[in-house]
Amino acid sequence: MKKSIETIPGDASGVAYTFPVFRFAGTDPSEPSAYIQAALHAGELPGTVAIDALMPMLLRAEAEGRIRGSLTIVPGANPVGRAQYHFGDMEGRFHLGTRTNFNRDFPLLEKPDASALGDEIGTADHRLKKRLLALSMGHEIVLDLHCDDEGVSYLYVPQALWPAMEDCAAAMGVDAVILWGGGSGASFDEASLHPYLQMPPEQAGLSRRVVTTVEYRGLLDVYPGLATGDAEGLYRLLVGRGVVADEKQPPVGRFAGLVAPIDHIDMVTAPKSGAILFEVAPGDTVRKGDRIATIVHAAGEEGGCIEVKAPQSGYILTRVSHRFARTGDDLVKLVGEGRSETARSGALEQ
Repeated sequence: MKKSIETIPGDASGVAYTFPVFRFAGTDPSEPSAYIQAALHAGELPGTVAIDALMPMLLRAEAEGRIRGSLTIVPGANPVGRAQYHFGDMEGRFHLGTRTNFNRDFPLLEKPDASALGDEIGTADHRLKKRLLALSMGHEIVLDLHCDDEGVSYLYVPQALWPAMEDCAAAMGVDAVILWGGGSGASFDEASLHPYLQMPPEQAGLSRRVVTTVEYRGLLDVYPGLATGDAEGLYRLLVGRGVVADEKQPPVGRFAGLVAPIDHIDMVTAPKSGAILFEVAPGDTVRKGDRIATIVHAAGEEGGCIEVKAPQSGYILTRVSHRFARTGDDLVKLVGEGRSETARSGALEQ
């Protein structure tokens, strides 16, 4: 394993951001290579600790000559966001200078050629995005590890890669898969796959490709046991796809979780501002009309509460972690049995 340090120049003289990159050399060029990054939204740490738990497994495999395909690993992909603190809280989702989500507006290249990214002109967040995309380029497996506010574990998978990626969902042990097509705001996973979708199918090799945003439950789900379990899931995926050889690993079974298109998701919003009293948790199932939450908008007053009801029957994928809502704020992601009447095009959230 080799470690290198990437440097992203800042937007003012004397300022720079660094992050480590770990590389494992593969012994068989015919096997797929893998790129894994975590914490693109800097405060989302379940993926970072999963990589920490994965590294000893990979170092052992390397020592035993079992790394077949090359691996590139970035445990903390966003040093720019990690440095943004306001009143003690990290702002790792949006770049404060451009007000742009760190997981939006990646370059969409017409071919998988890092030279097409050009020079490093632009703000620090733009330079970071170009560097991450360049690091991932050329890998058949690209995993972007995130988490939600509060949620079950799930994957965003491009429609073009399903059901070929069913083995990956099963290996990782996630609860749900959300299939998306078209654009997603030029997120990292969209940018990783985009060049290959411009190719003829026989050249793109889509059946060998794994591109996904992994949502490892919620922001506070950073525990040793969960990290170990997530690392074991990543390891099973790498073994199953031939990146790592391990005869002790049993074959991956079929995926038994929920699979739904992204337009089945209802982003259930708050009708008024106030305190949120949730009556459902991630993983719950609801029927149309069930009470999801109550908003206390005028505490102590008659008529000071309003109910929020399920717009259709389905599965609670996530809910927000805070307990105060403004009017119109998203409260939960409900994966419905049918298409949402208010389905959003592109990315579900900013």
